[in-house]
Amino acid sequence: MNNLGYCCINLTLQKKNKITTNRTMRQATFLDRGISYCSELALLNCKDLYKILEWNSQNNVNLFRISSNLFPWNSEYALEDLPDFLEISNILKSCGHLATQSKQRLIFHPDHFVKLASESDKTKKNSIHDLEVHSKIFDLMGFVPSFHNPINIHVGCKLTKDSIQRFLNSVELLSENVMKRLVIENDDKAAMFSVKDLYENIHKQTGIPITFDYHHHKFHDSSLTEEAAFHLANSTWVTHKPVFHYSSSRLIETPGVNPRAHADYIHENISTYNSDIDIELEAKAKELALLQYWRNKQHV
Repeated sequence: MNNLGYCCINLTLQKKNKITTNRTMRQATFLDRGISYCSELALLNCKDLYKILEWNSQNNVNLFRISSNLFPWNSEYALEDLPDFLEISNILKSCGHLATQSKQRLIFHPDHFVKLASESDKTKKNSIHDLEVHSKIFDLMGFVPSFHNPINIHVGCKLTKDSIQRFLNSVELLSENVMKRLVIENDDKAAMFSVKDLYENIHKQTGIPITFDYHHHKFHDSSLTEEAAFHLANSTWVTHKPVFHYSSSRLIETPGVNPRAHADYIHENISTYNSDIDIELEAKAKELALLQYWRNKQHV
């Protein structure tokens, strides 16, 4: 069965009960209030994550991307150093139990600052730390490291021999737990990595599965049809069901905007080419877009 899910924010709960997992702060506030305030916000974020997972369970949503803002400024401390770590870890364990019992597949997609192929040693070091934090959160949830709970990233640089080698070198520095969860996604710009580029230059060397982004493929296809790219990416998920991304172009809703921008809702029927996959909807309307897509499918 193909499961559909959404990303990070539940607009229904946010509007009704101010539930969010994106509490953070400016750098000036962090410098002034430090790790104790980070801990307070992280605790609130984790409590609200549980509420979102409850809503998902009640509404038959079996796929959800957790916000990477769960722990503000997590590059500056170890999670275990948070004053509220014990309570936070207990809540995350409960989140993991709820997800398992309700058959929710949870995933991460760290932000664009994660660049394992960067020329900057500092950026690479910070990127590795960020990936380890994401993996630690899954560990605290009680999840066995696997591609069932993937951590999805982009290579983060233009396609060159040097960038490929830098990425491969950085991957060797990651923990076993991260590597058992790490997946890579195709880009939407011609100078960067298509599905074919990822397959030839990253997957073949590392075995890292490829997340197929339908929308990105429209702008960088490397002469592969959508179906061919879909199946190529699908073939890299040997042990677990793939998680792919889908979004419509915002151009459909707002004429004249950048066609790469994501629409609020999904405006096409999603073809899965007779394959069993999970699909994360990267629509701006979040769970509202998912619910509308389901309603539209029922009337087809």
